[in-house]
Amino acid sequence: MSWTEEDLPESVQIFLAYLDIEKGYSGATLAAYGRDLVQFHQFLGAFKKSLDIPQDIAGKDVRYFLGTLHEKKIAKSSMARKLSSLRAYFRFLLKRKMIANDPCLDIHNPKQSIKHPDTLNVDQALMLLRKNNDSDPKSLRNLALAEVLYGSGLRVSEATGLNLDDLDLAQGLIQVRGKGQKERLSPLTGPAVNSLYAYLEYREAFDCDRMEQAVFLGMRGKRLNRREARRILQKMCVNAGLPAAVSPHELRHSFATHLLQGGADLRSVQELLGHKRISTTQRYTHLDLTNLTRIYDKSHPRSKNKKNKLS
Repeated sequence: MSWTEEDLPESVQIFLAYLDIEKGYSGATLAAYGRDLVQFHQFLGAFKKSLDIPQDIAGKDVRYFLGTLHEKKIAKSSMARKLSSLRAYFRFLLKRKMIANDPCLDIHNPKQSIKHPDTLNVDQALMLLRKNNDSDPKSLRNLALAEVLYGSGLRVSEATGLNLDDLDLAQGLIQVRGKGQKERLSPLTGPAVNSLYAYLEYREAFDCDRMEQAVFLGMRGKRLNRREARRILQKMCVNAGLPAAVSPHELRHSFATHLLQGGADLRSVQELLGHKRISTTQRYTHLDLTNLTRIYDKSHPRSKNKKNKLS
């Protein structure tokens, strides 16, 4: 669902301006909030209500909205995101005394099915990097991007948002701007540093404006966007002979999983990923548990999967 500013009630415009100016949310996040609130606003129209008069909205309106989404077989994760948008909006209005009661107060998230992130194994990740080592400028850029995504676990928006002055290659560090423009320092692997040095030597081959500060450039010399980054990885997967293309986010998942499998503690991985809540990082621990369970089943004398014979 697309929307324009004219579609938005005044209270929603004020809310989105707050997220933009004070919270520093990305354009993609603001667009998602806008879509969710426009959808709810249009839903309310069937009952002669609207977000133009937000104080008239009750909990039953939100529940009915979620029920309608369920009937349409909307994914529970999407329903939870829409509810999160409504919660943030009504909390904002309540804090500024634009409404007296929060209609989302007693409404719980739909129960989510557990979905573990897709990842590459270590051999596949290394194959992706080793099989894409040509020396032309485009290939050097592609390898540097993949090395940063996998080696530092960045979100694709964080990688494409890197500027030249965010790099400290001598120290092997990068300054990353995450969600809400929160900054963190992330380490670079040795191969990532080498790949960046090699790429930056030929960066001007992308015919960039001297004022352009983006690290990763598209073919027109402007900042690489997320869609281009995804296409680059897809092509690299084909070149490496991997069974399926991976997304930039799957490289981030692989980074976290391989760290945990290598013995890193959960809190450190949380910091490296820039997760606000450790519960988000805990999605990756199932892979260690799977490995431990397999070892247990194979080794423990009381395991249900081990045939015990009387001697």
